[in-house]
Amino acid sequence: MIRALALMLALALPVVAQDAPAAQEVIVAGMSQNRVSITADFDGSEILIYGAVKRDAPPPEGAGPLEVIVTVEGPSGPVAVRRKDRVAGIWINNASVRVDSAPSFYAVATTGPLDYILSDVDNLRYGITIERMIRAIGISDEADKAGEFVLALLRVRTDEGRYRVLEGKVELTEDTLFRTDVVLPANLTEGEYKVRLFLLRDKRVIASQERVIGVRKEGLERFIFNLAQEQPLVYGLLSLALAALAGWGASAAFRLMRA
Repeated sequence: MIRALALMLALALPVVAQDAPAAQEVIVAGMSQNRVSITADFDGSEILIYGAVKRDAPPPEGAGPLEVIVTVEGPSGPVAVRRKDRVAGIWINNASVRVDSAPSFYAVATTGPLDYILSDVDNLRYGITIERMIRAIGISDEADKAGEFVLALLRVRTDEGRYRVLEGKVELTEDTLFRTDVVLPANLTEGEYKVRLFLLRDKRVIASQERVIGVRKEGLERFIFNLAQEQPLVYGLLSLALAALAGWGASAAFRLMRA
């Protein structure tokens, strides 16, 4: 009996060795800054995202080339998308749908074309492309051709610079070091911006890491924001007073110019 067990163990050992997992590759990453302050003269910011691939052994023979994807995602929230139609010679909002959730900002930078380096399965699993980050459940019941509303949202926010696809903008050196620059626009939404990094081989994600950039209003911007949120009546009265003062100033200047 003991001899039979020993024989079975000896036969099993080569199989275990043959099926041992491949060399693990992990991400060691950093950013030029993890905090962005929105002030009165804020006109955008550029974030350098860099890193290296740490391995415990050389990559297995026959493995596909290494690829890197970096995404930066701003705070998400519901969005009402409206369509204007011409009725009786006047353009009016004739139909609308409510998108459950869409990121206020989203950028995806890659080492190559997304279609060539990322599979549909892993895109669905990790939610990497912009389309996968927009949740619009049940909008087909709200309007005809509801899919066109989502396309319109993508088009508008792309034109505004809030959605960006930066294919080929991740520099990868010797399958080890990588870096990319992501420009954050001036119209940022306050909150936490999630940075995700993915390593891929053969269109499959083999490693990932997540970091956070904090975006916060400071100075006068913070004072006005807090005033509007905490004391809306005072904020409204102050806005009316400033508008009246600006109107009086413009009128006085006009009278001086005519004199």
